[in-house]
Amino acid sequence: MSTSSTNTDLDRQPFNRELLRRRRDRAATDFAGHDFLIAEAAARLVDRLDDISRPFADVGVMGSHTGQVGQLLQNRPDIERLVQSDFSANMAAEAAATTGLPTLVADEEALPWADESLDLLISNLVLHGVNDLPGSLIQANRCLKPDGVFLASMFGGTTLQELREVLLAAEIETAGGASPRVSPMADVRDLGNLLQRAGFALPVADAEIITVRYETPFKLFDDLRGMAESNALNAGSKTFLRRDTLARAAEIYQQRYVGDDGRIPATFEIVTLTAWAPHESQPKPLRPGSATTNLADFLGD
Repeated sequence: MSTSSTNTDLDRQPFNRELLRRRRDRAATDFAGHDFLIAEAAARLVDRLDDISRPFADVGVMGSHTGQVGQLLQNRPDIERLVQSDFSANMAAEAAATTGLPTLVADEEALPWADESLDLLISNLVLHGVNDLPGSLIQANRCLKPDGVFLASMFGGTTLQELREVLLAAEIETAGGASPRVSPMADVRDLGNLLQRAGFALPVADAEIITVRYETPFKLFDDLRGMAESNALNAGSKTFLRRDTLARAAEIYQQRYVGDDGRIPATFEIVTLTAWAPHESQPKPLRPGSATTNLADFLGD
């Protein structure tokens, strides 16, 4: 009876978090050979702090990977206390060794910081892999001091759209059916709404596209494994892709997408979330009916 209940609970969760943890543990030692996208997204994320004219004394990094964000934040003179965390013990160890910063092993679904303890909570390309994103955002809000800033990036809905298409076509052709092989990603509009539902003030979600061009699809597959971003879905097939399916997917990828340079593109949509913990000093919408100007005065008869 209890086993059946456990399986049902797992089936409701889109991601196998234990599998994801193991993959992140394995990827940690050679992460530098595949971290170019994480490093680029980290640089773009930290650059946005220059547009916020306020100091951040107490800062948390949620999902440190091997220290890409921590390294960029270390030289900011306003930061007095900076603590990293990561879901993977091996990633956390690498981040601590790289940056020399205090680094905790903590799940993004169970944040380690006390309520109202941070001026800034920053997260780079990890939230797309949590099962309870609304819950993680609510916890993030609670960790922030009033008027504290939440700044995060995550993969959006068009990420790996080419790969998703060719894997589907190849598996139908070679196996007579298909299972989900690329993780679903949230839409940027939905993410803005989730920030609001989590109680944040002034929420903004925006997206940008990074297109990486590869010599072959197999180079892309290798980078996804090296970044620990291969499929960790609970739904669908529990078996590895067959070799003939993978080979056919690579052929279809080349046929449909190869460019004049002989390379194939891989789309990564990076969604950036920016929001503040509520504070009385922040702008607020006017109460309904409080307007003092009649629109008819401007429109005329």
